[in-house]
Amino acid sequence: MPIGEMSVGLPGRGGVPSINCAPPMIPSAPATSLTASVDDEMLSRMVRTDQMVAVRRSVLAAIPINVVLSCTAALVALHAGRAFEGLIWLLLSLALNGVRSYISRWPFAPWPGVAIESGVATSPDGRPVEWHLRAAAFMAGVSGCVWALIPLLCDGYSSPQAVFYLTVVCGICAGSVTYGIAYAFVPISFITPALLSVAGCLVFAGGFDNLSLAAMVLLYLGALVRGAVHSDRAFREGSRIRNEATAMATQLRMAHAKSLDAAQQLAFRASHDSLTGLLNREGFTEAATLHITVPDGRQHGLLLLDLDGFKAVNDAFGHKAGDRVLQDVASWLQRETADMQAVLGRWGGDEFAVLYCLRDERQAPAAIAQALIRSISFATSHYGGHLGVSIGISVSGEAGFADMISFADEALHEAKRTGRNRYQVFDNALNQRLATRRDVERDLLQAIGARDIGVWYQPIMTSDGREVHSLEALMRWNHPRHGHIAPEDVIHAAASTGVAEPLLRHLVDEVCRGMRQLEAAGSSLASVPVAINVSPREMAQLAVDDIVLGMLKLRGIAPRRLQIEITEEVALDTHATRGRLSALSAAGVVIVVDDFGVGFSSLASLRSEYVRQVKIDRSFILDLSSSPGNEVLVDSIVQLGHSLGVQVVAEGVETQAELDVLRHLGCGLVQGYHLARPAPLADVMAWAAARSATAHARVG
Repeated sequence: MPIGEMSVGLPGRGGVPSINCAPPMIPSAPATSLTASVDDEMLSRMVRTDQMVAVRRSVLAAIPINVVLSCTAALVALHAGRAFEGLIWLLLSLALNGVRSYISRWPFAPWPGVAIESGVATSPDGRPVEWHLRAAAFMAGVSGCVWALIPLLCDGYSSPQAVFYLTVVCGICAGSVTYGIAYAFVPISFITPALLSVAGCLVFAGGFDNLSLAAMVLLYLGALVRGAVHSDRAFREGSRIRNEATAMATQLRMAHAKSLDAAQQLAFRASHDSLTGLLNREGFTEAATLHITVPDGRQHGLLLLDLDGFKAVNDAFGHKAGDRVLQDVASWLQRETADMQAVLGRWGGDEFAVLYCLRDERQAPAAIAQALIRSISFATSHYGGHLGVSIGISVSGEAGFADMISFADEALHEAKRTGRNRYQVFDNALNQRLATRRDVERDLLQAIGARDIGVWYQPIMTSDGREVHSLEALMRWNHPRHGHIAPEDVIHAAASTGVAEPLLRHLVDEVCRGMRQLEAAGSSLASVPVAINVSPREMAQLAVDDIVLGMLKLRGIAPRRLQIEITEEVALDTHATRGRLSALSAAGVVIVVDDFGVGFSSLASLRSEYVRQVKIDRSFILDLSSSPGNEVLVDSIVQLGHSLGVQVVAEGVETQAELDVLRHLGCGLVQGYHLARPAPLADVMAWAAARSATAHARVG
C-alpha cells in the first residue's frame, strides 16, 4: 500500500472528520510552472540558470584543450631538461582539471518555477545555481594560478622556450574568453593571474623590449576582460529575451490548471507531512480532537511511537536513508491499521501518532502496540537491527486530546527509559511521575536562580590508587517535594521548558566556583581537572563552546582545567557539533567520550581528532574478573587507546577483583564506588586531606 492510502478527511463546517481507508485524491506537486506575471526576479533566475548550464558545458568542452596544452607544455619542459618541474606542474594541472570536470557534473538545485532543459543533472538536494557559478569562477581562478606558474618552467620567460610558453599562455587565455561568453567571471578569473604572471616576469627581467612586451600583455589582458564583459552582457540579454517569450507562452497554457489545484495544494500541505504523506502535527491534532469528541460512547486508544536508534541510522547511512526509514514506517503503519478507524500522523522528527476507536478485544492498545513493534522491526531489519520502536499508550476516559497526548508522551518516556522495542500504558504510577515532572519543570528555573541545583564530585584515580587524576562533576538537585531528581530528568525538563542554556551556564559556573574553592583551601586537588557532562541535546541545540569558554574567561579559569564528557553519538554528530567540539579542544578543553563501546561506531569516535580520553562503559567492567569476553574487549580498547595516544578510563569499578584485572591490562585510570563515591566538594576535600595525611604518615 503506497504512502497516503489511509487518510483522514478534515472537517467541514460543523462536521466530524471522516475516517476511511479508500485511496484519497492527494494533489501532486504541480508541474513546473511560472508565476502569473513573469517578474524581473524570475527572469533573473532563468538567466542565471542559463549562464550556469552554459558555463558547465563550456568548462567540459575546454578541459580537453587545457589537458592537451598542459601535456605539450610538460613535454617542452622535459625536452628543456626540466623534467621534474614539468611533471609536478602537469600533475597539478591534471588534478585540477579533474576536479573542475567533477564539479561541472554535480547535480544542482533549480529555482522553483525555472524550467530546465533535458539532459542537465538536477537534484532537490543539490547545490544552488549561485554556488555552482561561484565554484566555476573560483576553480577557474585556481586553474589560472596554475598557468601562472609557467615561469618556473622557462626561467621567468627568459629561456629559449619562452616564445612557446608565451604563445601557449596567450592562446589559452584567448580561448577561455571565447568559451566563457556566458559568465565573465570564469574567463576573467582564469586569464588574470596567468597574464599578470607573464607581465610581472617581463617587468622583472627589465629591458626596453621586455617592458614594452609587458605593456602589450597588460593591454591584451584589458582587451580580453572587456571582451568577456561584453560577451557576458550579450548572453544575458539574449537569454532574458528568450526566457521572457517562453514564459509568456507557458503562462497561457498553465494558468487554468494552476488556479484549479492551488487551494487543494495549500490545504494539503498545511495539514500533511511532505515526506511521509501522513497528517502533520497540526493536522493530526485537529482531526484527532474532533474525532474523540464524537458522542458515541466509545473509547479511543492513542499510541505515540518513537523510533529507537534512528539517529544512529542517520549518522551511519546518511539522511536520505533516514528519510526512507520514515517513509517505510509510515507505510507499515498504514498497512497494520488498514482495518481500523485510525487517524495517522507524523508527530515530529522520528515520532508517529495513531488514534483509533476501540471496537473489540482484538484491538486492545497493548495488542496493537505489540503488532506494530514486530512489523516495524521487520520493516527496518535491513539496517542491521539497530532500529526499533518504543510506544507510549493512553486510553481516553474523561480526558481530552491534550491530556491524552501528554499521558502517551509520559508513557513513551518510560518505555524508552526501560529499553528498546517496548510499550508502556499510562497508569497511576506514571500519573504520579507526570505530576512530579510537571513540578520539576515548574520549579526548575527558580531552582537555578536560587542555586538549589548543586554539584557533587567523584574522583578519577590512577589505577595504582596513589593519585587523583581528575574529578567528575555530577549534577544534584534535592527537590523540596519530590527529593532527589535524576540528572537526566532535570535535563529533559530543561529542554522542555527552554532553560537548557541557563542550566548549562549554572553548572559550568558551579564547577568554576568549586575550582576556586579548592585553590583557596590549598587542597591537593586544586590543580586537577574537572569533567562536566554535556548531553547530546545540549550539544546539538546550544552554542556550548561559546557558553563554556565565556564562563571560563569570566571566572578566570584556564580551559585546560576543564573536561567535557560527551557520548559517542555526539562525537559523530553533525558538522556544527564537531565544530563546537573542535573549538573547545583548540582552546585547551579536554574532550572525553563517555560510555565508550555501546555506541553505533565506537572506533570512529575514538579516531576523532579532538578526543583525548574515553571512558569504557560500566557494562563492560561489571564482573570483569569472571568474564573472559569482557576482559578481551577491555584489553583491546586499552591497547587501542595507547596506540592512538588516548587516555582510557574504566568507570563503574565496584570490586577489588575488577581493579586488579584493570591494573593487569594496563588501564591507567579508574573510577567507581570501590575507590570513591560521589560527594559534595567539602567532603571530597576532607577525603583528599585524609588520604594525604595517611600517605605522609606512611612515609614518616
